[in-house]
Amino acid sequence: MATAPTDAPKAELPDPQEVAKTYAEVAQRASKLLTEHMQREVKKGVQPPSDELGVAQAFLDMMNKLLANPYRLAQNQMNLVWDYFSLWQHSMQRMWGMSPEPIAAPEKSDKRFKHEDWQEHFLFDFVKQSYLIAARHIHDTVSGVDGLDEETRKKVNFYTRQYIDAIAPSNFALTNPEVFQETMRSHGQNLIKGFNNLLRDVEEGDGKLRIRMTDTSAFELGKNVATTPGKVVFQNELMQLLQYTPSTAKVSTRPLLIVPPWINKYYVLDLREKNSYIKWAVDQGHSVFVISWVNPDAWLANKGFDEYLSEGVLAAVDAVIEQTGVKEINAAGYCLGGTLLGTALAWMAAKKDKRIASGTFFTSLLDFSQPGELGVFIDEKQVQALEKKMAERGYLEGSEMAGTFNMLRANDLIWSFVVNNYLLGKDPFPFDLLYWNSDSTRMPAKMHSFYLRKMYMENALREPGGIEICGVKIDLGKIKVPCYFISTIEDHIAPWKSTYAGAQRIGNVRFVLGGSGHIAGIVNPPVANKYGFWVRDDDKRPADSEDWLAGCTQQPGSWWTDWQAWVKAQDSSEVAARDPLKGKLKVLEDAPGSYVKARLDKNSR
Repeated sequence: MATAPTDAPKAELPDPQEVAKTYAEVAQRASKLLTEHMQREVKKGVQPPSDELGVAQAFLDMMNKLLANPYRLAQNQMNLVWDYFSLWQHSMQRMWGMSPEPIAAPEKSDKRFKHEDWQEHFLFDFVKQSYLIAARHIHDTVSGVDGLDEETRKKVNFYTRQYIDAIAPSNFALTNPEVFQETMRSHGQNLIKGFNNLLRDVEEGDGKLRIRMTDTSAFELGKNVATTPGKVVFQNELMQLLQYTPSTAKVSTRPLLIVPPWINKYYVLDLREKNSYIKWAVDQGHSVFVISWVNPDAWLANKGFDEYLSEGVLAAVDAVIEQTGVKEINAAGYCLGGTLLGTALAWMAAKKDKRIASGTFFTSLLDFSQPGELGVFIDEKQVQALEKKMAERGYLEGSEMAGTFNMLRANDLIWSFVVNNYLLGKDPFPFDLLYWNSDSTRMPAKMHSFYLRKMYMENALREPGGIEICGVKIDLGKIKVPCYFISTIEDHIAPWKSTYAGAQRIGNVRFVLGGSGHIAGIVNPPVANKYGFWVRDDDKRPADSEDWLAGCTQQPGSWWTDWQAWVKAQDSSEVAARDPLKGKLKVLEDAPGSYVKARLDKNSR
């Protein structure tokens, strides 16, 4: 009988006194949190359960339709039984030393089952395949129900996926091989540490679970993120305007104004030097200006879309023109910032204001007919409930918006951190993108209500005169300046087919489709040589997006270089570099400015 080598490392048992102390601290903290939660609930009074999201009603409708067709339900159940029988045969063959093909296999992109024991260990492989079979049948049964209206179908499919993701065996200690091994190795200390992490996140969330995605202490704005040198040269209640220090002797005659979304912060375009779009644009010889939106509170509750146009984009255009002395500028808008830019271009066209000579749209919706899974959260009942909350506070809380976006990619942005932080007991890894993602922003009540109703629910922006902003009926068809649209093929926030439909409302457009998703597909520096992009050599835009894609060729590398060639083709003239210190506007402070530094999770403003 083989024996272990005498010099093999032995697992050290934890100190019983330390274990007892840790358990006592955990119990004390848990008791304190539970008591505080109960006190808050008592003060609120007993509230009847509500269904603000309409989930219960959607599933009730689905079950009624499902039970109305017992033959299909029985057929689905028999298919499930057959797949489980096939899995049993597969498992027996593995026990006999054979290597049959799996009955169910995860997608290559599914990170939940990367640990080797999910494939190599008989039991964990069985658990994994059993889950995948059940998940497939649940999804197929729900999505195959006839007679549901489209909104109910989308809601049922979305929340069914949330349920399926939540019950994955990777999310439980006993059925996750990596967690199981760590538990045995550390004698359960990972679970104790994980429970401490859980209590910390509940405490920091003031009684609500706020999952920590990264080590926020590892980053500081202006130090290792948002580091491109520049100055704040203008500010008002809604925004600060940043002008970046040039890095070339000459710059393009037309400055570049970037309009970021106010649903999150601008520095996603300036995370680190090697992936900063802003730094890259400066190095290409652009005089770059960026709007940094304020993180609003109740005092700005009555700021609406009109103010975001007049005090945001138009005020920024005025400031850039005054600072540089030019007559024309280029402008770019990201996501919601692009929606605002499109509105601004139409407004300026109606006013015969030609100061913006070209527009660039990063994953921006102008037509909201296909809003993707975000549409699940936007209907009359849900918007009314949201408006009620915003009326009480004056704004939409940033964490609520962040939670919605995280649900769109729950496995990556929720459950992976549950496993890492609470089951494995590890601290989250420092990651600049997740630091930015956790840096939530609020939405002013008036503006957000208008945006949800007019853009998403009524899709009024695409209609000539459908909305009126600052006294002007907006007509996207009046935009005549050349425009560049970059969308991404895996975008779950601004689906590319919907951004393509919006681009159809404008005459002179170059439409480009990048790889990856809403963030990675945009923050895609040429040096990385990733993803590639699709373009049509003839720049034709047929009515159907699939017809457009069929006529495309895929180019390697980053769309940034394609955009640079496009924007230089509009105007290649140059002037001496513009130093922010030598402009006509007074420098207020160094970039990244004070507005962007207001973090909601640190109770700062």
